[in-house]
Amino acid sequence: MTTAQASPRAKLRLGDRIFTGSTLTAGIVILAALAAVAIFLLAQSIPALVADPADLKGSPSSFWEFVGPLAFGTVWSAFLALLMALPVALGIALFISHYAPRRIAQGLGYIIDLLAAVPSVVFGLWGIGVLAPAITPLYQWLVENVGWFPLFAPPVSGTGKTILTVAIVLAVMILPIITAVTREVFLQTPVLHEEAALALGATRWEMIKIAVLPFGRPGIISAAMLGLGRALGETMVVAMVLSPGVLITFVLTGPENSPTIAGNIALNFPEAHGLGVNALIATGLILFVITLIINSIARFVINRRKAFSGAN
Repeated sequence: MTTAQASPRAKLRLGDRIFTGSTLTAGIVILAALAAVAIFLLAQSIPALVADPADLKGSPSSFWEFVGPLAFGTVWSAFLALLMALPVALGIALFISHYAPRRIAQGLGYIIDLLAAVPSVVFGLWGIGVLAPAITPLYQWLVENVGWFPLFAPPVSGTGKTILTVAIVLAVMILPIITAVTREVFLQTPVLHEEAALALGATRWEMIKIAVLPFGRPGIISAAMLGLGRALGETMVVAMVLSPGVLITFVLTGPENSPTIAGNIALNFPEAHGLGVNALIATGLILFVITLIINSIARFVINRRKAFSGAN
């Protein structure tokens, strides 16, 4: 009996060996590709990082002063997009998973999945052709009536090409990603947990707060990070919609805005040459580091949450 029990562990079947080898190879390839990208960015960035500041176009004193507004604009626009998209996505996901009838839920699920497949250039055209002109009167009203608040300080943009417009378009873009992931997470909530909460007299919303949201919290964080990563690296929408400046500003409705790294690369790379190319690649390295740090923080939070849940 001991031999029979040990035999399957000692010798894996052919299919198991193939699957194990395939997954191991895929993991190694991903790590190798990530390392290759990091090495390329670092090697190409060194000339810009050690160059004389006077040789860097658009950098009045140093490379870091040049990349500062870019990094700020990237994080600021992505944060605004996530701030707008996450509550809406959670509401849609909860409606599909726990409120809507099955036929309506299936239809909404298909629509959400199709929305995720729309190219970013289409969102950019919608943002510059429809959203920006339509939202300009709102910006004017905000500046006239709430201009004392720093986020809406004058002057106001007359074209609607502001960081807030970009954030709204980015929020629409990342909405399907967050919704699709959180919907599947909510559907995996153990039925016994939900039924136990309802049996104790909880309403449907109380059941969601007690059973569904705590169970899906790691998935919500993961979905938010996926959406944030999409917003951080978006290029076409920012290049088409935003009217960039060269400053760091929190104003949401002004004519000059902090540019983003991806948008700046898209706009300037075709005409860049020599050290200018290295400077743009160096900004790409900064975006790589920002994304890596944000995802690492999210992974730490998720792992800590799992460890805490396991200890309890």
